[in-house]
Amino acid sequence: MIKRYIIYGLIGWNTEVIWTGMHSLMVGDLRLSGFTNLWMFFIYGLAVFLEPIHDIISRWRWITRGIIWVLVIWGIEYATGFILENIINLKPWLYSGPYAVDGLIRLDYAPWWFAAGLIFEKIHRTLDVYILDNRV
Repeated sequence: MIKRYIIYGLIGWNTEVIWTGMHSLMVGDLRLSGFTNLWMFFIYGLAVFLEPIHDIISRWRWITRGIIWVLVIWGIEYATGFILENIINLKPWLYSGPYAVDGLIRLDYAPWWFAAGLIFEKIHRTLDVYILDNRV
């Protein structure tokens, strides 16, 4: 389980750096500055606890699974942001705009979280194939 936690944390970290780097390009910053913070490693690592959900819903239609992932990811994003903000007075992200909810989630990110959830399923299946010991 610890190995999987680390793998999910590293995948999330790298994805966020690429995502923010691509955003830099879209706003004209040719340095392609990508960034994240150490807290995000621990948050992305929590994906290991989503594996049992995937096991339960794996035979459901992809669209239903995608919607479930959006809701689950929003829940985790809101909860972890709320905890960090209220316990250690840290705002690891601050979303703004008409689709932001308390600065902790963005409703317009739903398509991206939908896709991320389905990609997570593929990563989970791959880990199950290559890491045969499910205690990993």
